[in-house]
Amino acid sequence: MSAIEVSQKPRPRIPEWLRLKLPTTDTFGQTRNLLDGLRLHTVCESAKCPNHWECWSKGTATFMIAGDRCTRACGFCAVSTAKPLALEADEPQRVAEATRRMNLKHVVITAVARDDIADGGAEHFRQTIEAVRTANPGIVIEVLVPDFLDKDFAIDAVLSANPHVYNHNLETVRRLTPEVRSRATYDRSLSVLRKVKDKRGDEIYTKSGIMLGLGETEEELLTALADLREAKCDILTLGQYLQPTLKHLPVAAFIPPAKFEEYGARAREMGFVHVASGPMVRSSYHADDFSPAAIASRTL
Repeated sequence: MSAIEVSQKPRPRIPEWLRLKLPTTDTFGQTRNLLDGLRLHTVCESAKCPNHWECWSKGTATFMIAGDRCTRACGFCAVSTAKPLALEADEPQRVAEATRRMNLKHVVITAVARDDIADGGAEHFRQTIEAVRTANPGIVIEVLVPDFLDKDFAIDAVLSANPHVYNHNLETVRRLTPEVRSRATYDRSLSVLRKVKDKRGDEIYTKSGIMLGLGETEEELLTALADLREAKCDILTLGQYLQPTLKHLPVAAFIPPAKFEEYGARAREMGFVHVASGPMVRSSYHADDFSPAAIASRTL
């Protein structure tokens, strides 16, 4: 088969369960105006998340700090890869002000990978967490962090600000990691999650997510879930990978909702305290469905 014939091979058609109806509410525009006014980036837009219409229409967003230029070029991610700009000293306060105006009860703060900085941007995370807590006391703070190259001092900097949930995504199974993730390794990600639990134990919840439909087998997925549990990961998200642009990795398969339900049940049997598993699930999608207080009360 020629290269041209390969490139013209039909791609899987998007199934009905992934066809979204875009909400139209005044809140969507209000959220956009607020974020634009405070000059804030969100992973919702930068990563072309399919849920951002729904989330913004409900007045929620996932803040992306440390700029919108990533030092890595993962095969699944739509965030731009380019030489990053300098960190903005007032960004933590602007994120905090946004959470106050939006009256958020649960916030997710993520960032691009900043391998150009010694601590990978960990200190910037710490300052943002502390600013948010000062402006919005009582808010549940979840961070979705890069691997910081598994540097203890960087992990410790984030932990020193006492986030409630420390999220770092495994993204895919071991075999596919070199193709899917840039400058990241499967074992390094597990090490980061394990270190957080070793350092803080039950004082913090760890979380990770895996995309399905990249070509993984069921056996490989279940092995990855077992590896996450061995690393003492508490919370799991499973969602369908969707190709953001034609330059990114193609979808190998669309996983039906019933299979997501089955995988979610298996994960709960393995001991994850909270599992979100479904085609449209993303790391921060409906993150506020998880309540540390509610989980704690269930274990008393």
